[in-house]
This record gives sequence, structure tokens and C-alpha cells, in this order.
Amino acid sequence: MSSVKNKIKLIARKFGIEICRYNSAQSIEARAYTQLEYHKVDCVLDVGANDGGYGKFLRSAGFKGNIVSFEPQASAHAKLIETSHTDPAWKIAAPMALGDVETELEINMAGNSTSSSLLTMLPSHIESAPTSKYIGKEIVKVYRLDTLDETVIRAARRIYLKIDTQGYEKPVLLGAQGIMDKIVGIQLEMSVIPLYEGQALFQELLTWLDDAGFEMWGIAPGFMNQTTGRMLQFDGIFFRPPRYH
Repeated sequence: MSSVKNKIKLIARKFGIEICRYNSAQSIEARAYTQLEYHKVDCVLDVGANDGGYGKFLRSAGFKGNIVSFEPQASAHAKLIETSHTDPAWKIAAPMALGDVETELEINMAGNSTSSSLLTMLPSHIESAPTSKYIGKEIVKVYRLDTLDETVIRAARRIYLKIDTQGYEKPVLLGAQGIMDKIVGIQLEMSVIPLYEGQALFQELLTWLDDAGFEMWGIAPGFMNQTTGRMLQFDGIFFRPPRYH
């Protein structure tokens, strides 16, 4: 039986598919569900939602609580609304970026959409992913998360903040400080090397999160240089210590 399983795994890998057991040690969906359940998360704030991939991931993992997604790009925002329209517990905020000051900024539109950023992309990113090169700009409104008059956020008791903002993670954290007492978990993209001009790298973000009272609970591999195999970004997953419960 084990030889049959191995053959199936090898065949799947030829198509870029990895087969693994569904448990918190081997499945990212099972791990996410276990963590959110353990910390009694009732609302996920999905910042930099793009077309809704993370929201779909949460539902496939079994999370049934409220989701509030934020996306500034007009085309991605339209796709986000389409993706979520049958889910009454998934709310899409008006098109906006989140940061530490309320203002208007230009967002740089990437060829692959997901790498779009309020910051200037560096050659290190373009060399690793040529399709991410900027192809245009949009003017977007920027708000602080802790000043939004959002009913779902006000009603939430235990928030999980997920940030995917291509180098703009620290301003999002700074703009959430007014509701930080309700945030029990944070997941954010962390860069190993500079990929965007002026971004905070993982060491700086680790220090900030430690000072804010969060502990690392996991790491999810992210953006990699396909030529060298070097990991350039990963998602750090952080929660308040159990005594916070």
C-alpha cells in the first residue's frame, strides 16, 4: 500500500501538486483552522486582499467567522466583490489602502497584480519575478485601521489581522494601534532582503511585534527566487501568549 501511495505522490508532483495528510503538522489549512479556533478568533481583517484568495483559503480551512477585506486597486476590488458575493459573513470595505496616516497616495500597479505596492519596487524583486514589473499607477485613499467606523470591527472581540501589502506592513501596524487590544493574532508578509524602497525588513518587524506582546507561532514560506531557490519573503504568524485568553 505504501508503494502505491508513493507512486501517486510522485505522479502528482509532476503536475506541481503536493499530497499530504490533513493535520496541523502537514496541512496549512488544518494549521490555520487550529490556530484560529484555539485563540477564539471571531473576525479576520484581510488587508491587501487582492482578488480574495486568502478569504477563500479561510473558508476552505473551515473558518466561519466574519471576514473584512481591504483592497485599494480598482480592478482587484471588483474581483474581490465578485468572489465574496455569496458569503454574507464576508464584508468588502470600500476601495482603500491602510497605513499610519490618512492621505492619498499613488499605488504602483504590478504586471502580476499581487506585487502592487505603495512603495517603489527594487531591482532585487524584478530580477526574481520579471512579470511583477510596474505597468501603471492609481491614486488611492489611505486610512488608519483604528479610525474606521466599521460595524463588524467594532463588534469583534478577538481579531486576527492578516497583512499582505508588499513592503507597507509597518505603516498598517502603526495605524492599527488604537484597536491593538482587540487583536489576538497577526499574520504578515516579512522580507528577508529589501524588495521595496523604504520597507521594514523581518528583523525590525519581529522587534516591533515582540514589543507589542506577540509571540511567533509559525512561518509560511512565500516569495522565492526560482533560479536560486532562496526564500525572499515569508509569512510570520504571531499570537498573544495563552495567558492573554
